[in-house]
Amino acid sequence: MNLLFISLGCDKNLVDSEVMLGILDEKGWSIVDDEAQADVIVINTCCFIHDAKEESIETILEMAEYKKEGRLKALIVTGCLAQRYQREILEEIPEVDAVLGTTSYDKIAEAIEKALAEGGVLQVDDLSALPLPEAKRLVTTGGHYAYLKIAEGCDKHCTYCIIPKLRGNYRSVPMERLVKEAEDLAKQGVKELILVAQETTVYGQDLYGEKSLPRLLRELCKIQGIWWIRLLYCYPEEVDEELIRVMKEEPKICHYIDLPIQHASDEILKRMGRRTSRAELVEIIGKLREAIPDIAIRTTLITGFPGETKEQQEELMDFVDQMEFDRLGVFTYSPEEDTPAARMPDQIPEEVKEDRKAQLMELQQEIAFDRAEQMKGREMLVLIEGKVADENAYVGRTYMDAPGVDGLIFVQTEEELMTGDFVKVKVTGALEYDLIGEVLR
Repeated sequence: MNLLFISLGCDKNLVDSEVMLGILDEKGWSIVDDEAQADVIVINTCCFIHDAKEESIETILEMAEYKKEGRLKALIVTGCLAQRYQREILEEIPEVDAVLGTTSYDKIAEAIEKALAEGGVLQVDDLSALPLPEAKRLVTTGGHYAYLKIAEGCDKHCTYCIIPKLRGNYRSVPMERLVKEAEDLAKQGVKELILVAQETTVYGQDLYGEKSLPRLLRELCKIQGIWWIRLLYCYPEEVDEELIRVMKEEPKICHYIDLPIQHASDEILKRMGRRTSRAELVEIIGKLREAIPDIAIRTTLITGFPGETKEQQEELMDFVDQMEFDRLGVFTYSPEEDTPAARMPDQIPEEVKEDRKAQLMELQQEIAFDRAEQMKGREMLVLIEGKVADENAYVGRTYMDAPGVDGLIFVQTEEELMTGDFVKVKVTGALEYDLIGEVLR
């Protein structure tokens, strides 16, 4: 039978999708990419912010039409939206046959079997569970890079965030399990490991009584075939001397860190439930840059948080101007049900949020373009992602760029390159956020 799998949301959700695909592949399902050919459709949903929730609902309704037409035998909804709105999905969209929460993706095969046999519904809600299925993941990122999810859940409870209610408290995946998974990925041809979790920096605290990310990194660096290891979702207050030292000493670890700070006004940071002040952020960023001068720092910001004044927006603009982040993303604040921030007074109008976001992005654009210009003449290792159609050029990434969120480098060469190749490139130009280069012979 044919199965279509739709994965929405973040890279952590993508790992769950790849695990489910691995389970179903071992069960003999044929994976297709055309909904009209599918006997079963699985949608792994997201509802982190309003836009993600809308996309998930629209996708479910769109796929439900195939059920009404009679070709589709079962429609399964998994992931964060399923965890949060199980009852509503089942009541309001009768075409849905099974709903699996965020900790029950290892039950996907039996959910499909039950739906096909009985038309029944499986609901699993245990947020203290940590599924560790034995099936090999079916990597969907092209094979040369893969995400390694090192933990589930979060203990931080920021006032704007629903994640602890959707995915439970922080649970680290045992280190030996992660090393084995990384070794398997390397054997499949993966050359870049991207470590993800709701927060990577407190990895191991629950299992080993101390933060163990540096120890995990050292173990992963021993794996043959892995060239790059990249760190995402590092909370600034948890970045310590040991982590910085490991990043500096281990050549496989990219000099890149994703450091979500969310804001720079002490008052807003306090109301967000964040655990750093502006002064502490300046200190942490300074330590990183002093120890690793060529480090690329990515951050994310939330603008339009309840009660944010024009002066606090200007304070954030000043901070971005001062810090000159290499990479930066901005989200407008999205009030989520059952979060303290959604109940706060002085909610900001949407048009004001959008205006403030535009101001920040315009400022960051100037910084990014200047930094791209400064890259001219630099020699860099580039991971090739694919060929530019009808040109003697390829598209790739440097250590400074995570897939899907950062820039690219367009590499000109007469040589024939393959996706997943590493080549030495000299940067010759810049095109807004992206670079242009040529292969060094």
